[in-house]
Amino acid sequence: MTNTRFLQVHSLHSYPAALINRDDSGLAKRMPFGNAIRTRISSQCLKRHWRTAEDDFAIRHATSDGLAIRSRNVVERRVIAPLRDAAQAEAEVLDAVEAAFNVGVYGDSGTTERGRQPLLLGLPEVEYLHTRATEILVAHPDDAKAAGDAAKQLFQARAGEGANFRAYRDRARLPGGVEGALFGRMVTSDPAANIDAAVHVAHAFTVHQEESESDYFSVVDDLQADDEDAGAAHIGDMELTAGLFYGYVVVDLPGLVSNLEGCAASDWIDADRELAADVVERLIHLIATVSPGAKRGSTAPYSYADLMLLEAGSRQPRSLANAFRDPVAPRLDVAVSALAAQLDRVDTAYGTHERRRLMSVDDFDGAGAERVNLDELAAWAASVVRHGTAE
Repeated sequence: MTNTRFLQVHSLHSYPAALINRDDSGLAKRMPFGNAIRTRISSQCLKRHWRTAEDDFAIRHATSDGLAIRSRNVVERRVIAPLRDAAQAEAEVLDAVEAAFNVGVYGDSGTTERGRQPLLLGLPEVEYLHTRATEILVAHPDDAKAAGDAAKQLFQARAGEGANFRAYRDRARLPGGVEGALFGRMVTSDPAANIDAAVHVAHAFTVHQEESESDYFSVVDDLQADDEDAGAAHIGDMELTAGLFYGYVVVDLPGLVSNLEGCAASDWIDADRELAADVVERLIHLIATVSPGAKRGSTAPYSYADLMLLEAGSRQPRSLANAFRDPVAPRLDVAVSALAAQLDRVDTAYGTHERRRLMSVDDFDGAGAERVNLDELAAWAASVVRHGTAE
């Protein structure tokens, strides 16, 4: 039996009167598709909310080694600050080590906070940096130049141990945490420490043309007296949108197991896949139940998926977004029918090679998918990872 290489997750989520994801001007993000403008939710927004969700299925709780930090101030606040608090060395020495570490971790632009890009580091990597900084300070407690030179040497490929992250990655499991294993990372100062994402996330978009309005609001001053100006203390406006969104996610199983277990992707089927199965089960729950959203206090943009279709197979994945290239009515039954029709067209043209499971609050006619509830859907996805094939 052919091993399953990919899990594809298709979903429909509905949000009324919300501002899910804003652009740089404070308006809802948009995209053109099929000669119509759609409201969209960026993949970065979706991934951040799944990554940071704190509930029963939080990704970071999959393993004690899974925590990670995304920041441009890791060196200052997590590596050097504890050493300053403990008065580990003179301030000038600490400053020299901190400066060298910032450049080593964040690249040449690491000399200033503004120049650094937020970088995802696993806690084991942060602890490793802290340990090496401590060793340098112990060796050079009173000599800022010597300490700075030693810190610089730590990150030089031809001196000492070579690039820091590559050296650590060779000897540690989950160097970037579970989050890095799922969504990848880029380390500009050390390309060998880059992690290819195993979870590929498309921008979600409305199956219909954008629906928006400008919401005018005013604020009343509670301490305003009756004889004072009766006008509002503040007047403003914000955009509100409503939409039924199609979402698409692909999980590269060989890539995920490789990132989690440190094996070659080609050897994934012979590796321990229990952690990968647990992570995938959690991810399915998060995709279904965790809502991204700005303006939460004023719009409560919380929604569960109206539909989730999972496909397990070995062929290259393909989105079903073309089901909505022609905008459809913003109704669940219409969107479900369009999705089923697109899947039937693809199956007719290419044949059916995927195993499918479906969770839906509405009827879904077609796709040859067994209908289950969310718990069963997530458990099925986990079993595909454990067994390496879909049953």
